[in-house]
Amino acid sequence: MKISMDWIHDYIELPAMNSHDLAERFTLSTCEVEEVLESGKVLEETYVAAITGIEPHPDADKLQLVSFDAGSAGRGRVVCGAPNCAIGMKVPYAPIGTTLPLGFTLEPKKIRGILSEGMLCAEDELGLSDSHQGLMELDSNAVTGITMAEYLDSKPTVVLDIDNKSITHRPDLWGHYGMAREFAAAFQVPLKRLFNPEWRREMLSRFGTGKSPVSVTVHPDSYCRAYYGYTVKGVTVEESPQWMQKRLLDCGLRPINSIVDISNYVMLEMGQPNHIFDKKSIEKGSIIVRRVGREEEFVTLDEQTRRLEAEDTVIADGVKPLVIAGIMGGLNSGVTENTTEVFVEVANFVDAGIRKSSTRIGLRTDSSLRYEKSLDPLMLEPTALRILELLLELNPGAEVEGKLEYDGIDLSEIQPPVIDLKHSKIESLLGCILEKSRVQEILEALDFGVSETSEGFSVSVPSFRATKDVECDADLIEEIGRMYGYNSIPAQPPKWKIEAVRLPNPKRLERSIQDFMVLHGNAHEVITYPLIGEALLEKVGWPERNENLQLANALSKEMGRMRPSLVPGFLEAAADNSRHYNRFAMFEIGRGYSSDDEGFSRERNLFAAVFYDRQVSRFMDAANTADRLMNYLRLPGRLVELKEEKSGKGNKLPNPAIPRDWQGIHPFESLDIHIKGKPAGMITTVHPLTMREFKAKGYCTLIVLDLSLFEEDSRPDKTVYRPLPRFPHSVFDFTVIAGPEDRAADILRAADKAGIKELSGCSVADVFDMGAGRRAITVRATFFDPEKTLSGDFLEQAQKQLITATEKAGYPLKME
Repeated sequence: MKISMDWIHDYIELPAMNSHDLAERFTLSTCEVEEVLESGKVLEETYVAAITGIEPHPDADKLQLVSFDAGSAGRGRVVCGAPNCAIGMKVPYAPIGTTLPLGFTLEPKKIRGILSEGMLCAEDELGLSDSHQGLMELDSNAVTGITMAEYLDSKPTVVLDIDNKSITHRPDLWGHYGMAREFAAAFQVPLKRLFNPEWRREMLSRFGTGKSPVSVTVHPDSYCRAYYGYTVKGVTVEESPQWMQKRLLDCGLRPINSIVDISNYVMLEMGQPNHIFDKKSIEKGSIIVRRVGREEEFVTLDEQTRRLEAEDTVIADGVKPLVIAGIMGGLNSGVTENTTEVFVEVANFVDAGIRKSSTRIGLRTDSSLRYEKSLDPLMLEPTALRILELLLELNPGAEVEGKLEYDGIDLSEIQPPVIDLKHSKIESLLGCILEKSRVQEILEALDFGVSETSEGFSVSVPSFRATKDVECDADLIEEIGRMYGYNSIPAQPPKWKIEAVRLPNPKRLERSIQDFMVLHGNAHEVITYPLIGEALLEKVGWPERNENLQLANALSKEMGRMRPSLVPGFLEAAADNSRHYNRFAMFEIGRGYSSDDEGFSRERNLFAAVFYDRQVSRFMDAANTADRLMNYLRLPGRLVELKEEKSGKGNKLPNPAIPRDWQGIHPFESLDIHIKGKPAGMITTVHPLTMREFKAKGYCTLIVLDLSLFEEDSRPDKTVYRPLPRFPHSVFDFTVIAGPEDRAADILRAADKAGIKELSGCSVADVFDMGAGRRAITVRATFFDPEKTLSGDFLEQAQKQLITATEKAGYPLKME
């Protein structure tokens, strides 16, 4: 938001100071000033020049060599392509070295081989308007050699660019009059109250008492709270005066015509949006504020067709809608060059309703942004009267028809909230000593009503600060603190104790997983988006599409709905990484979203990890990591083959982490993860056909766990101290032959059945393809006895037992 200091000076007299010092002081007291701009400075560097000669350019058909006389600023010749160039014409001339608002500085430059000594300017090149149809034509009586600032009687203006986020809770600061009140309080200078009771009486005297040409009706079920309207005849649509155009341009708005400019000017001044109709567009002499009542298409001023729903509010006449309430007018409702009679609307709407409609139809305007902040309904009448004042000023022959129409809530019932403020609490929270007189001075400068009590003050909140802004004594203390100056409050260390807070079980589980996967799983943590597109779900072949969890106004189709699982986005991230790395592991903890008939959406906390290698499958790595992770988390879990996963009726039990009908599950390399005897996750190598959809080469193995099933459970630490073993252990590797469909788990189970109590561990050390449909699997057995050293004879006998047990199970020893 841009604030013109020239405009601010209409209401206050600020002390002379550097503009950057002013911006810094205002930032400390009120809101952040992002940038200090100087508007109109170029006008002091450009001059009025008369064109004295025109010749064709020898090397360009569309360019001319224009000679000029700029009086005391000199004579010269420029290369010019403007179509309206004529001898005797007075135009602005910018000499070499002038920096134009468009962002470049004029330098000596040859154009098609001929040196141009500066530039003759159009209006947009001087920042005076958006017009670029030709050179700016000045009055024929203009004195050559004077600056454009002298010609336009204009001075450079300091413009403050305010960070909108810092005033999003302050609707009273979205207008220059409200900003002037803040400047007055911050710099301790009086505020000129131009819109005082005398002014109000004077403006109301312009209205008649008879019937108005346009009546106003507000339906109670609409989003409208209050509505003022009146008719003015005898207006002329023309260019607005230069001072008004300049202020609009300084604030980032393009001047259009005198009527539209008045509407925008008052919005920037009072902070209250409004709309001015061509009265001819209002049929049957009535304005009705109502809900649409049904789905309907509406063409707005920007010539875009918007689809309205039944609950949207519109400003309609006796036949049709004219305006989307609080957002934008209709294509045929605005004034034209032939307008002679206007209807002025100033209304107040429910903030949530405007925000809802604006978001759904995808249209944010200056008007809707202000209404979304919850505007003060008591600002409606001053705004309506200010518009009338400017209409009559720019159209001396205009007059009001009828009375000031109103419908809506009873504004007289709006009573300012009163807050008891203890002086001791002010000093306690701010941490400094403040005189009562200074506190009262600050609050009264901000238009709070203040009366002193035995313990402090009774404070009446003005209506423009009572719209979800100032609600309690802490809010008032914040007002006092910022105006007193936070930099004036002595710094002190906090006086409360800092104590460790016990983390909730879900957060402890999450951190334990992160520790394990980084330290023991050698994996990187990643974060993928919770929003996903239908195209990715289709590419992955994910059964659940979340059709009921689509965003009404998605940023893109690729982020159009909530993700049902981490898997689709995770696979996409893995595929992207596979193009740069031959081997990696990564994991994520995030939420999955599922449709729920009762609560609309059910959220689950999920864990996913991926182990990738371009050459070999890492299924065993993933299985071993999952097994060690469960031990690390002290979870009663085990890995179960999918073929064992049967219910009593012979059907596979559902897996909450990965649907069993997902096409990406590998037919051989897959295991269920059981926690407390029930499926809680799955390990699977992604099916090659699914990997092909991502054009990714290599092997990708997933671990997915539904943490929501056990994250609230407390897991007591049952770690038991054991001394280091006094006796050595012995490791024995042997390799067996297995078929392509044989599982490593079956081999390990066969080894366990050898019944050797000294066998402390048995795992798969390696798997390699022998071709011809055979695989060699190396099993690593560990023997250990805590009471003695195992003899050579025993180890030889135990090794034979293992080999015999696996051979009986159909896995012969690899001999060659």
